[in-house]
Amino acid sequence: MFKGVRCVLFDLDGTLIDSAADLGGAADEMRVARGLPSLPPSHYRASAGSGARGMLGVALGVTPSHADFPALREEFFDRYEQRMTRLTQPFDGVVLVLQTLAQSGIHWGVVTNKSRRFVGPLLATMPAFEGASTIVCGDTTAHTKPHPAPLHEAMRQVGARPHHCIYVGDDERDMLAGRAAGVATVAARYGYLGPDAVVARWPADAVIDFPAELLKLIETA
Repeated sequence: MFKGVRCVLFDLDGTLIDSAADLGGAADEMRVARGLPSLPPSHYRASAGSGARGMLGVALGVTPSHADFPALREEFFDRYEQRMTRLTQPFDGVVLVLQTLAQSGIHWGVVTNKSRRFVGPLLATMPAFEGASTIVCGDTTAHTKPHPAPLHEAMRQVGARPHHCIYVGDDERDMLAGRAAGVATVAARYGYLGPDAVVARWPADAVIDFPAELLKLIETA
């Protein structure tokens, strides 16, 4: 389906790594610390892609407009930092995908809204990510997705042009960022789709239900 692919860029949480248990765990610690009953991991999973905003919404029912949100967000970040490698692992099939891309001479990289404070230490625990040609974090550029700036920066670092690139993500903002940057987009339906997600309405050029499906899309070129 995709011809002349030279670079595949990926979102991180919900696309390459399954971090929901640690994200939800950090939020649940905050809930329990306030005398509230613990919630099962399934309550947090769908909102994991929304980071602190999503986790605090589930755990404590607060939104960014709440007066205490900034302080609660910092507490969440501190708690998450302490446990972010406890349960997080690449999704099944991701390592094979990355290895196959590298063996085929295709660059791959990460473009995430997660800050470098977490991304560097987290990926350092997973050998599969040592081969990344670029890692663009939420604080690498002046803008975060859905703005195209992070994708433009990743392509600049790799030396690739938009028509040679694919961006894979599990959120509508990933598809919007990819479209704005002029790259092909692939929606990862196995990721952290929010409760209101309608993938069919996203500006995605293709949809995959597990990581290895991406290789079939490229191999058909």
